[in-house]
Amino acid sequence: MLNERAQILLKTLVERYISDGQPVGSRALQQYSGLEISSATIRNVMADLEDIGLISSPHTSAGRIPTGMAYRLFIDTMLVTKPLDSARVQRMENQLQPDNPSRLIAQASNILSELTQFTGVVATSKRSTITVRQIEFLRLGEKRVLLIIVMPDGEVENRVLLLERDYTQSQLTEAANFLNQNYIGCSFSQIREKLRGELRQLHQDMSSLMAAALAAGDAAEAKQGRDYVISGEHNLLHVEDFSTDMGRLRGLFSLFEQKTELLQLLDAGRRGQGIHIFVGSESGLASLDECSVITAPYAADGQVIGTLAVIGPKRMDYQRVIPIVDITAKLLGNALSQT
Repeated sequence: MLNERAQILLKTLVERYISDGQPVGSRALQQYSGLEISSATIRNVMADLEDIGLISSPHTSAGRIPTGMAYRLFIDTMLVTKPLDSARVQRMENQLQPDNPSRLIAQASNILSELTQFTGVVATSKRSTITVRQIEFLRLGEKRVLLIIVMPDGEVENRVLLLERDYTQSQLTEAANFLNQNYIGCSFSQIREKLRGELRQLHQDMSSLMAAALAAGDAAEAKQGRDYVISGEHNLLHVEDFSTDMGRLRGLFSLFEQKTELLQLLDAGRRGQGIHIFVGSESGLASLDECSVITAPYAADGQVIGTLAVIGPKRMDYQRVIPIVDITAKLLGNALSQT
């Protein structure tokens, strides 16, 4: 438990460090805290705060910096966020055009990274299968065919098939008609299962085309099942707290690439209500020990379907970033409900 004076000094120290990125000394605390106390008294309070693990002193400076525990206390008990102004919210809403879900996810991720200048992540509910609304084959040349897959939401996947033999366009049209008449609304795994007993309805020489189409469909399913969209990773290269530590940056980029651990963290945020903030080691991931992750679930038609997040340094402007995450989650949910 901190008395009021200690709370004011700690709050001032965290705010100054977030603003300037430099260890905060007693003179700065005396100037910005609004307390009429001596530098000696401030130093005594700082010593007490250091003893209980809320601040630390870098070897090269007489000033102090907040620890992860201090950031947590600051966020939980001292931080007051301000809502975004209506003009900013309107601009964000205009950037989220509800034409198809995949594009909305990417747009939301870009909004997070652009407005915060950190890394924006939008995680989606993983889909292990996709269903097909329409399939077309287009002859590109000898033994080369373009497979066009239209999803139920209107998204289109194009895959080039390299075949063992050549097909005329009329043969390709016949194969597409067969699939469209018999398998619309099925997943590729269901199509594969049903085709085993029905290939006799096609000419025998169509089997290699169908096998290639199903393999391409598997690849399309894998892409559709991607777990998240991430934007602005390069922003972290310009964050002073990271830019001089290439080992830390490599760890972060490896985390983004591997994604499994990060998805588990975002899933934990999804299970909570509203904004959830992981400070440093609270994430349980060594790569994020010097980061904070601000997450918020987003919902469409009243059902939570994913999580979005901003990843940046512990020394981030929480007062500014938290409302951006919160509003983006609400706007994304609204836009997805319109698709």
